[in-house]
Amino acid sequence: MLPHPANLVVLALGAAGEVGEIVWGRRLARRWRPKTGVETLLGQTADVVVECRPRGQVRIHGELWEAECPAGAEVGETVRVVGREDLTLTVAPG
Repeated sequence: MLPHPANLVVLALGAAGEVGEIVWGRRLARRWRPKTGVETLLGQTADVVVECRPRGQVRIHGELWEAECPAGAEVGETVRVVGREDLTLTVAPG
């Protein structure tokens, strides 16, 4: 054990260090938000599994999504996700 004034100083420094660590961790957590949701699909490529003329289905990351392709796309083509409306992806060839 430390003498009387030193133990209070060590306790105060430890408490300040813990508060600093919490503040630092919260700032990191805000900066590194998890990337989830349909917004992360924008710009990704998908494979057409049901012909899109103009509506069909695409597979992206192993998931089936309803899709709309105004230009049209055949089964097996690769398309790029350019937008979304609700849970329907808007895709374009290429």
